[in-house]
Amino acid sequence: MKRIQRTVLAFILFAACQAFAGDGIAFITNIKGEIAVDGNPRPALLSELARGQKIVVGKDSQASVMYISTGKEYLLKGPADYLVKDNEISGSTGMPPMTRETAWRASSKVLAQVAQTSAASVRMRSIAHAKAEPEAKLLFPTQGNVATLQPTFRWRVHDAKAQGEFVLLLAGQEKPVHIAKAAGGSYRVPAKLLPEKEYSWTLTVAGNEVGTGTFRTLSSEALVQIERRKPADKADFSDRLLFTLMLQEMGATQEARESWARLAEERADLPELAAFAK
Repeated sequence: MKRIQRTVLAFILFAACQAFAGDGIAFITNIKGEIAVDGNPRPALLSELARGQKIVVGKDSQASVMYISTGKEYLLKGPADYLVKDNEISGSTGMPPMTRETAWRASSKVLAQVAQTSAASVRMRSIAHAKAEPEAKLLFPTQGNVATLQPTFRWRVHDAKAQGEFVLLLAGQEKPVHIAKAAGGSYRVPAKLLPEKEYSWTLTVAGNEVGTGTFRTLSSEALVQIERRKPADKADFSDRLLFTLMLQEMGATQEARESWARLAEERADLPELAAFAK
């Protein structure tokens, strides 16, 4: 069993490290079944593709490829061979690719950051022993940006029904923005917060402070963009994948990790997603 786990970890690490080795003009947004790029089997999800690379899709298999600059996505179905060109994917054998126009514009920088983060996560999990989670802990938001002006604050305590005192502070002000009694592990402030501001919050239960979390709200423009681009729950997998990348790019790292985790539950055949969630 340990040998199998080491093999899986080695595969994910290798795929993540190789995902962004070239001058990419497109990247892989979905994989199902047997796929090979330039003869190398099973490319990593989000791998960048360069001009001239050949994609072989096996029988009953498929892959989706999106161009970084245009957001145009190609659905490749097998059995077929395809070629990555400057502005399009062409098929040499088998079924020609299907296309769709999207408004997504992925960043090569954030693609590389996601790959590096997942590779580091694999390395740490391969050498570290699992640690027990503390009983009492603030869960969200505790770092980075948040993609909403009305976040739901979440925490974990020994007695989930225990009532605590929730205090929200705006950076630079001594007087709390909001104070409330809260229980059940979550609380949503009734009024919207201010955009582009840094906040901190504390939770005290039975006289003991659970912890302090800090976060920053995004700009009004970024929030409008997020609301406009947020896909429905049943939207195409690649749309939900690209929205998660958008959250990552905007610094909403905690929400991005939660989104990666939901995608990982849906697609257990793509082990990279679980690594992205760490």
